[in-house]
Amino acid sequence: MQRYFIKETYEAKSEYSVAGENYHHIVRVMRMKPEDQLFLVFDNGVVILGEISSIDEQEVLIRELSKEDGDKELPVNVTIACGLPKGDKLEWIIQKGTELGGHGFIGFPAKNSIVKWDHKKRGNKVKRLEKIAQEAAEQSHRQLMPEVRLLEKEQELIDSFSTYEKVLIAYEESAKQGEQSLLAETLKTLKPGGNLLIIFGPEGGFAPEEIDVFKENGGVSCGLGPRILRAETAPLYALSAVSYQLEMLL
Repeated sequence: MQRYFIKETYEAKSEYSVAGENYHHIVRVMRMKPEDQLFLVFDNGVVILGEISSIDEQEVLIRELSKEDGDKELPVNVTIACGLPKGDKLEWIIQKGTELGGHGFIGFPAKNSIVKWDHKKRGNKVKRLEKIAQEAAEQSHRQLMPEVRLLEKEQELIDSFSTYEKVLIAYEESAKQGEQSLLAETLKTLKPGGNLLIIFGPEGGFAPEEIDVFKENGGVSCGLGPRILRAETAPLYALSAVSYQLEMLL
């Protein structure tokens, strides 16, 4: 059944109005009609099963039938920060990372990032990435849509460290040295609703001086198993590990 995110906080109403892109998709793409059912996802994570009561030229009106049961979000809020990779790799990370439960995604210009975007291109790219995240969230039946941000400077990321309970740096040198337990140990210390930031480098990895600055500001480097993972693989490995540790090992 189709699922639509609307930018509105849930309040009990007789009917809910859906317009804009969601209206177009409901009416023009899915060709839904009155009495057809769908899910509406609100900004505060409430999900309702609704039935279309009427359709006009600008909006679809939907009445609530019931609320969706169950929590489909990860127990902790995991934000993935990636040094900007080449090509469409960031799109892949956000699409698959959303399916795996990522709470937020940040792209930043690491020292070894080849990609360079000006203000205009960065704004256009954010819109595309947000669309990818929304579609992935709908497909995977998420209750929240991840936030997507593209930073102008790496320092902006560093300045945000204090807003997270833990900051981990996925560093290949840690993996080479056999470090394999810090991620699991960190997850054990986080309580439900906690905030975790995990930082990943671009194709060329992090420069040693970047790691030093990250650590000076509270970050901790960790390995992701004995193998060296690609820039687009590592975030997905980490999110899978979080899910296994916090959702499967109950």
